[in-house]
Amino acid sequence: MMNKKKNKILLLDILFLVLLVSVDQYTKYIAVQKLKNQPAFNIINGVLEFNYLENRGAAFGMLQNQKFFFVFVAIIFLCVIAYVIVKVPLQKKYNRIHILLVMIAGGAIGNLIDRLRLDYVVDFIYIVLINFPIFNVADMYVTFSTIVLIIHVLFVYKENDFYFLSFKQRKFRELK
Repeated sequence: MMNKKKNKILLLDILFLVLLVSVDQYTKYIAVQKLKNQPAFNIINGVLEFNYLENRGAAFGMLQNQKFFFVFVAIIFLCVIAYVIVKVPLQKKYNRIHILLVMIAGGAIGNLIDRLRLDYVVDFIYIVLINFPIFNVADMYVTFSTIVLIIHVLFVYKENDFYFLSFKQRKFRELK
């Protein structure tokens, strides 16, 4: 019974992940088709615009042309996320953890696809008002989900809510 429910949740996670990556890749496709080699497209004058950028680095243009590093880090993060998702108990209080981790993974995979396929990440959303670096939908997934996850870890969950990640405690429970 537990295995069946766990498999169902993991299948839902995978379907949600596919949806997130699809939306990210579709928005990037549209950005390339409509924005590449075009002037910025104003959405809200002086506040928000679509502005095509081929980003070969990370946030704020750091670490330009470090494709191998970004691919390596993304794969490590995705492995850690997959491990945690598989280990998360089936209790309802952990549903948000699943959603947030899948959103982070979706963003990481979306940008990883770009790096592997194009050698850069397609960015196109620019908040003119605060001169924020140009970003994309995958970046929004990662940023939003990471902030909410940190808030949950710090203020919602208790230390013992993460027992499932501890090898020592698991061994102790098995000995009981």
